[in-house]
Amino acid sequence: VSLQPIVGFLSFSTLGSAQTLKVEKVQDAAKLFKENHPDVVSTGELQFDAAVNKQVGQKKGLSPAVAGKINCFIFPDLNSGNIAYKITQRLGGFKAIGPILQNLSKPFMDLSRGASVQDIISVAIIGTTQLEDDVLLCKDP
Repeated sequence: VSLQPIVGFLSFSTLGSAQTLKVEKVQDAAKLFKENHPDVVSTGELQFDAAVNKQVGQKKGLSPAVAGKINCFIFPDLNSGNIAYKITQRLGGFKAIGPILQNLSKPFMDLSRGASVQDIISVAIIGTTQLEDDVLLCKDP
């Protein structure tokens, strides 16, 4: 398993197969990321199947360097990311921690009303590693 991030910006379109404002938003984010982090392998916009399946990714035009190899998924919005992580957690039996918001002046952790005590502890530990100042923990209203 590679420890190097291979970042994929997820969409319902792969490399321009659809042209909408939502796709443009993802394309712009992928471009901005590449400009600011040229040392990190990344691609986008792409569909999830192209991100995780080499044959599908190559069929949809991704380079062999990224097709089926994405290990860091960037979702187009909080709605999509939230749905995906809960499906993965509940149907896949995986441990999900977060969501963890980044690039704010202080760490901010969002906990679902369904969070367990262990979920709260895990998120608090992650938050304390992000900044030495106060950590804001918040549950859904």
